[in-house]
Amino acid sequence: MNPRTWLVAGTVLTATLGLAACSGDSDSESDAVPSVSTTTAPANLSVEQANLVGPGCPAYVAQVPSGKGSVEGMANDPVVTAAGNNPMLKTLTEAVSGKLNPEVDLSTTLDGKDYTVFAPVDTAFAQVPAKRMAKLKKDRDALVKTLTYHVVSGELAPAKVIGEQLTVEGGTLRVTGKGNQIKVDGANVICGGIKTANATVYLIDKVLEPSG
Repeated sequence: MNPRTWLVAGTVLTATLGLAACSGDSDSESDAVPSVSTTTAPANLSVEQANLVGPGCPAYVAQVPSGKGSVEGMANDPVVTAAGNNPMLKTLTEAVSGKLNPEVDLSTTLDGKDYTVFAPVDTAFAQVPAKRMAKLKKDRDALVKTLTYHVVSGELAPAKVIGEQLTVEGGTLRVTGKGNQIKVDGANVICGGIKTANATVYLIDKVLEPSG
């Protein structure tokens, strides 16, 4: 596997957020996220000020209003460190830092360039079948391939991310929709456009699987 890798850069909206993943049409979306306010956020940076997209953004901002895992705090650290401070990205952080599979530590690689990271939240990893998860823990190439499939070179803001995107793994992701209804290979963007010191992060509700 080509070690130019990275990732991080997870599914149904986390239980702590109290959200459900949105579907593709506006009627379903309103049913999926009935309890989320889109106008208030008790944080140093509001959803609007940070130019975030996704139905889970207000809940994320409310859950982590300040500190290193907040929208403002993540902007100060490189992506792996920032992800480690986010309470929804613990499993992803383990996967890219050698704790899931001791043979795979992409921290230096991922922190070394500018990236767009489609980051599966913890509840996304919880939905991965046990057989696939066991393989990722033991098979270095399989884990690197999976992780780098979630990473695109260069930072893509919400206004630029739509379309086909070439991944670090070498495959192509299809990003569709707009506003609060963006999907990545069918996975829902919970909250996207989150800045770190070297990356733009999109929290997603599914662990993507590269073809081949």
